Amino acid sequence: MATMFARHSLVWLSAPGWQAARAAAVADGHAEALERWRDADWPLVARRHDPDADVDQVCLGLPSPPDPASGARRRFALRVPADYVARSAPPLPLKAALASLPQPWGGALARLRDASVGLELRVYGSAAMQALTGLAYLRPGSDIDLLLYPATAQQLRAGLALLERFDAAPALDGEIVFPNGAAVAWREWRAAEAGHARVLVKAADAVRLSSTNALLATLRAP
Repeated sequence: MATMFARHSLVWLSAPGWQAARAAAVADGHAEALERWRDADWPLVARRHDPDADVDQVCLGLPSPPDPASGARRRFALRVPADYVARSAPPLPLKAALASLPQPWGGALARLRDASVGLELRVYGSAAMQALTGLAYLRPGSDIDLLLYPATAQQLRAGLALLERFDAAPALDGEIVFPNGAAVAWREWRAAEAGHARVLVKAADAVRLSSTNALLATLRAP
């Protein structure tokens, strides 16, 4: 069975892991970026398992900050043997991102945190990487990428209402992560749920379509 981490998980490599990653990165031209990540002990980010990846490989990404001049961003993809993972962690909790983010993002997340009692919210994307590294990922107009983890239908409804309530400036983007690991963009879910349509589901190893009813069935009552 393939070794996989949930998408957006944070992954740190061992010394042999960094060596292997750097050796593979030389030809791709991003060895310097990997060395910077290694020296700073910053995490890589788990991505969907490549169809052609070996069963003992972990698929990761290094999301570099935007170029200061052009705003262009590069995300380096790499694979390492699972044995080279030193440690891992779930995506950054909402509260853990607050102190290190500038306005308006920090203030928006603080208000969201205060209103999200009883809900599990985590941050990924630019806001998470800026909080983790201190590098400048956020630019004027950047949105906030959030993961909502509902355990019950009630939490799902409350979480969606909260996202809609705070979806202003900066805008909120992100996914609902169901108990079985299936992730759906919350805006797509909102558009589809009234008609019980099918939605695009992102999992650790594949992308597929699923009905909203099938995903709701994974939640606990009530």
